[in-house]
Amino acid sequence: MPSTSDRDILPCLAAFMVLARELNFTRAAAAMGVSQSALSHTIKKLEERLGVRLVIRTTRSV
Repeated sequence: MPSTSDRDILPCLAAFMVLARELNFTRAAAAMGVSQSALSHTIKKLEERLGVRLVIRTTRSV
């Protein structure tokens, strides 16, 4: 049976999938119905959990 922490990662992975599809925090956040800040925090949490940088953030692109 998966642990609670294993289940907690699923929403983060789903958010990453939307971001990867949209390639834009604004559009991904709008598609998910959350703020850009909330999406950014979710992705940061996932990166910290996995110990790898998943997204290179710039002012112009993801």
